[in-house]
Amino acid sequence: MLSKPPRAVWDHLALVMQVGLTFAGSVLLCLYIGYKLDEWLDTKGLFITLFILLGIAGGGYTAYRQIMDLGITPEDDQEGDKPHEP
Repeated sequence: MLSKPPRAVWDHLALVMQVGLTFAGSVLLCLYIGYKLDEWLDTKGLFITLFILLGIAGGGYTAYRQIMDLGITPEDDQEGDKPHEP
């Protein structure tokens, strides 16, 4: 029978989903705004391009900030892999 995964697995999965959805949401929102501006001002892809780049930059920055707010260092993740010295 399969055992339940540790809580850390679920915490990391939730973080990955949150970061991914935040990034995708930023890009899609900016895509929509750019599309509507192009439609309203009768331009051909200018605002879509600008706002997609803005969405990528904003989403990337927000994702970076979410990850850095955790305060997890690489040493913290590797502690469970090393045997403890007496």
